[in-house]
Amino acid sequence: MELIADVLLAAGAFGAAVYCFVLQRRLTRFNQLETGMGGAIAVLSAQVDDLTKALASAQNTATLSTRRLEELTERADTAAVRLELLVSSLHDLPEPGDRVTESPPDKKVRFVRARVRREAEAAE
Repeated sequence: MELIADVLLAAGAFGAAVYCFVLQRRLTRFNQLETGMGGAIAVLSAQVDDLTKALASAQNTATLSTRRLEELTERADTAAVRLELLVSSLHDLPEPGDRVTESPPDKKVRFVRARVRREAEAAE
């Protein structure tokens, strides 16, 4: 009985050794940096690092652009207000060919028509 137990124990140990050997070979192939998954993981890790740096740079640039755009918008609003004031002040100026005459506020405006002489018309 002891012999059968020793044989089964040796067979189990040999099976475990073969299983460990197979796992070791698979793990070696898996971790090869040039052709296996290890290489793919290393490449992806490097790409993630590069993308993280690019994202941080893009965020900084966007923040600076936002600040600059806000400053320019404020300047444009200020200039628009000034232009509106200038245009409204131009409406108060008289036209270049107009004569400026102010009638006193208490007097009525009087229109005078030239009379046509009826005698001159009859003579013609």
